[in-house]
Amino acid sequence: MLKRRREVSLSLSEVMTLLILFHMSHYRDFKTFYIQHVKHYLQADFPKLVSYTRMLTLKQKALIPLCAFLSSRKAETQGIAFIDSTKIAVCHNLRIPRHRVFEGVAQRGKTSTDGFMALNFI
Repeated sequence: MLKRRREVSLSLSEVMTLLILFHMSHYRDFKTFYIQHVKHYLQADFPKLVSYTRMLTLKQKALIPLCAFLSSRKAETQGIAFIDSTKIAVCHNLRIPRHRVFEGVAQRGKTSTDGFMALNFI
């Protein structure tokens, strides 16, 4: 039995554009982004929009080309890096002497408000 081949109405570049827009948006999941934002506000920019279920299959086909495109757009490092200094508490202060999971890696530290035991990544 022959399978029916549906004609793709969205081009690969349009699908990739929508995926990049999703990751730049504040939406937590793609379904909400596609149904509430794309279908309402971007209809003029993408006149041949497909249903959400069809978009999921197109999204899978766009994964490898999207990864290749994003890899080609990476910039060279400039030698300057910023490090987040947020403390990562490993255990409660009362348990520090008994803590053995990160033994040799975790160190005692201090912030302006309290002391803590934290991982040292650097």
